[in-house]
Amino acid sequence: MTSKVQDFAEIRKAFDTYIGDINYATMTTVDAKGRPRARVLIPVWEMDGDRPLGWLCTYKTPVKTAHLAGNPHTTFSYWSPKQNAVYVDTVADWVDDLDAKQHVWDLYLKGSPPGAGYNPGQFWKGSDDPKFAVLRLRPWRVQVIRGMDLATRIWQPPEEH
Repeated sequence: MTSKVQDFAEIRKAFDTYIGDINYATMTTVDAKGRPRARVLIPVWEMDGDRPLGWLCTYKTPVKTAHLAGNPHTTFSYWSPKQNAVYVDTVADWVDDLDAKQHVWDLYLKGSPPGAGYNPGQFWKGSDDPKFAVLRLRPWRVQVIRGMDLATRIWQPPEEH
């Protein structure tokens, strides 16, 4: 059964619970020929008013940079053996602002939502490390699926309907 929700608050608890439990997401981008490319990463999420906002600590690899330059749309897929799943369709953009990068660093350290994240110091010297890159992830569709009964709820901001 699929239902659409108008307010993200209606699915936020499941969103936070599943992502906190699963942690790892498959990020999919597409190349200039429309071919998908997947990689496993760990984004973090917070609320921006009444909407979710994601962040991804990453390296600015040539493939990822080229894909996003050609098409900034990405999908993040979470799945657990309990059959819980979350799919987040986003528009991604690189963020170079040092204050924003420090904010994202701190989100990773505290876990956002709880259970998600890691210590970025394992990969970078600090939020001002030139190799430390951040993607902002603006969701335009979020789908949450609960276990074996496949109860599906979908949220989209009003302008995306």
